[in-house]
Amino acid sequence: MILAHAFGARYDLPIPLSLFVVGGGVVVLLSFMLVARRTPADDAPVPDSAQTPSQATFHPIGGTVGLVILAFLVWVGFTGAQSLSENMLPTSFWLLTWIAIPLSCGLAGDWTRSLNPFASLAKLADRPALRTALLGSAEPVSWRRWLGYWPAAVIFFLTACGELVFNVTLTIPHNTALALVIYAFVSTVGGLLFGDSWLRNGEMFSVLFATWGRLGYWRFGAPGRRGFAGGLEEPFDSSLSRISFTLLLLISVNFDGLLATPSWSHLEDRLPGGLPTHPGRLETFRLLTFLALAVAIAILFGAFAVASARAGRQRISAAGGLANLLPSLVPIAFGYLLVHNLQYLVVNSQLMLPLIGNPVGKESWPLHLPYPFNDSYEVNRTTPSASFYWYSGVAVIIVVHVIAVLIAHRRLAHLETSANNARRTEYPWLAAMAGYTMLSLWLIAQPLVKEGSAQAPKPSAAAVASQTATGGR
Repeated sequence: MILAHAFGARYDLPIPLSLFVVGGGVVVLLSFMLVARRTPADDAPVPDSAQTPSQATFHPIGGTVGLVILAFLVWVGFTGAQSLSENMLPTSFWLLTWIAIPLSCGLAGDWTRSLNPFASLAKLADRPALRTALLGSAEPVSWRRWLGYWPAAVIFFLTACGELVFNVTLTIPHNTALALVIYAFVSTVGGLLFGDSWLRNGEMFSVLFATWGRLGYWRFGAPGRRGFAGGLEEPFDSSLSRISFTLLLLISVNFDGLLATPSWSHLEDRLPGGLPTHPGRLETFRLLTFLALAVAIAILFGAFAVASARAGRQRISAAGGLANLLPSLVPIAFGYLLVHNLQYLVVNSQLMLPLIGNPVGKESWPLHLPYPFNDSYEVNRTTPSASFYWYSGVAVIIVVHVIAVLIAHRRLAHLETSANNARRTEYPWLAAMAGYTMLSLWLIAQPLVKEGSAQAPKPSAAAVASQTATGGR
């Protein structure tokens, strides 16, 4: 299996990295000057609950296709070779479903609603006759307000932990297949009990793809204007569960980027108590770090949101202020997801070609397709070069932060009647955006570039063991 996010030699920067980092922050600050005098249109906000169109009816074609693909991949996971490089399931789920499809929704909009097999199972179970037979009532159970988006947030967090913390175990084909079966059962029960409310608030992939779909160009029936970021002009629900889910999109990618840095490898090498060579203890350490990072980033952005509200003399809660500004974080999360995984996608997506020829990775597979759908295909790991990924990453990070400034400008102006107050509310958030731009550029540089003649640091023993066991994720 191919390595993680850095492939081959790293790129030698022509100028110090600090200039790229500071320059990115300056561009974000300058972008504010371009919009500071603009007066946003006074559009009526659309409630967050209306951002996910009701799709309670099972789509006979799309739904069937999605369920067949899920059933096939589960079968491949259980019966195929348990080597990551030979079984189609790990690449299909952890590369395509977990990364490529969210990126496509962020570009085009949420096109997945009729194909999502977990949503389809919930729709099939959402039948009054079935509910009456099993529960004694045709009406779905009321979705309690305290539930909010917590089921989706918790499931997303657990899945992210499966990729980033417990990947040695969870990326084994049999275990991935088992996890998919368990979640399919959970989604079916959720649809039976709660009906359409489960799809809006509980089914993780529906909420995930709909959230990314707010950024996409086409709306596919969701509220908001057509065009990139057209669905982000409206606030998110101010509940803690919705804020947590949206922040996790950003925090999970930040943690993934942190794990790819040489500094993190050196830290793990120096951990006491034999942690680098003890998988269980190392996983616990990473899990606690993930939780600590999530809390720290939530507090940080919450503090800047409160500072923005106080600067404009707004009477708004911390949750309300952060919910109002959350749409501006979605482009940043998307940009970092794209930049951090672009090289990984380009290289590892090539693995799908021989896997299509033999999904189970066994000699008994009856079909024998010609090149490139066989083992004679060799993955190209050097084209494009590391410099391409670096410069495209710099461009993407700066662009999405500029878009974030524009969205924040519109959202904050909606809350103010005074132009001066509106401008004051933007200063703290602008500082947060500039700082986060510089941090993002530094993080994406670590696995890709080197300064001067410095050599790339030797990966830690723990990192090598993890890459060998998990295919480099």
